[in-house]
Amino acid sequence: MKRKAPGSFLFLMPSVTLLLVFFIVPIVLTICFAFTNMALTGAAAKSLEFVGFQNFINMFQDPDFRISVWRTLVFLIFSAVIGQVVLGFILALLMKEKNVTFRRIIGIIVIAGWVTPEIVVAFCMVAFFSDNGSLNQILGWFGVSPISWLFSFPMVSVIIANIWHGTAFSMMVYQSALDDIPKEVEEAAIIDGSTGFQIIRHITIPMVKGSIVTNMMLVTLQTLGVFTLIYTMTGGGPGTSTQTLPIFMYNQAFVNYQFGYGTAISLVLLLIGIIASLFYIRSMKVKV
Repeated sequence: MKRKAPGSFLFLMPSVTLLLVFFIVPIVLTICFAFTNMALTGAAAKSLEFVGFQNFINMFQDPDFRISVWRTLVFLIFSAVIGQVVLGFILALLMKEKNVTFRRIIGIIVIAGWVTPEIVVAFCMVAFFSDNGSLNQILGWFGVSPISWLFSFPMVSVIIANIWHGTAFSMMVYQSALDDIPKEVEEAAIIDGSTGFQIIRHITIPMVKGSIVTNMMLVTLQTLGVFTLIYTMTGGGPGTSTQTLPIFMYNQAFVNYQFGYGTAISLVLLLIGIIASLFYIRSMKVKV
């Protein structure tokens, strides 16, 4: 067995240093600050003190926190699990075995939303859902009176915006998985008299289950961290109607200047992501 040169590890030092400075150290500091009264205003701004689990106790007693958790789950389920995952799978199925030109045209249209920066998507959606926006203009052709979407249906608006922005990723993941399914398997099922729905349920889904679970995990983690889209479109309002955990965390840390409380909220958000990931990983071991 060939031994490595004694100084070979030096080539890894730049990467290790960057990882420590920009990843490991911030995580450690975040965990430490979550158990302190760190703030920029009030008496806490003069002295940093260890407060134990007081931030977490205050958090779970705060009705705004509980509402934010509920809003986050609603946003996650409808915009990620039901929206991006399901719609992406349907689009991939519809594009399967279509001619190359058709797939390229549809792919470009769908992927355009995904490659667009989130802040640009937010402004586009504000223009689309505003009182004089494109949606009300279209509805006006059918005699429907203008609707204040961002005020009357704010959660629906941000959910649709996130679906439009992220569906392309799911579609591409499923396209790659569906293309790997042997045609002979589906042809044999057709010869045996299986319907299209039966083929999808008993052949297609089980064979791409790994891709489905992986995609759901990635989409879930991405959606839990959505901030710019919601904050630009609604600012978390009206009231707290679209205040998800990232918005609530931002308001506590950078509006109320309660950094200790804000970092404690970030740990809860991280815990939700870990629990969701473990659930998805465990589901991969369950037969469809």
